[in-house]
Amino acid sequence: MPTARWNGAVIAHAADDQVQVVENNVYFPLSAVTQEYLRPSSHTSVCPWKGTASYYDLVVDGQTNANAAWYYPQPKDAAKQIAGHVAFWRGVSVER
Repeated sequence: MPTARWNGAVIAHAADDQVQVVENNVYFPLSAVTQEYLRPSSHTSVCPWKGTASYYDLVVDGQTNANAAWYYPQPKDAAKQIAGHVAFWRGVSVER
C-alpha cells in the first residue's frame, strides 16, 4: 500500500488500485490524504501534456514544507486519470 510520509507523519495512505503512477510519481486520491496537513498555496506550474498544476504546502507539527504537494484541478485529457489526485515531492518519502 503506497504511503507518503513527512516530518514523522503519514500524509497519505492508499491501496495499490487507488493510486495512479505517472512519470514515476505516485498520485494519491485526495480522500486518502490527511487534510489537516494541507494548506493551499498560490504556486502553479504548467505541464504541456497534463495542464496547470496547483500546489499545497504541508504543515506538520509547526513545520512547513512549501509547495510539497501538487495536483491538477483540470487535467488535460491525456492525464484525466489523475483528476482528484495529489502527488508529493520536496523531501516527502513515498513508499510503494
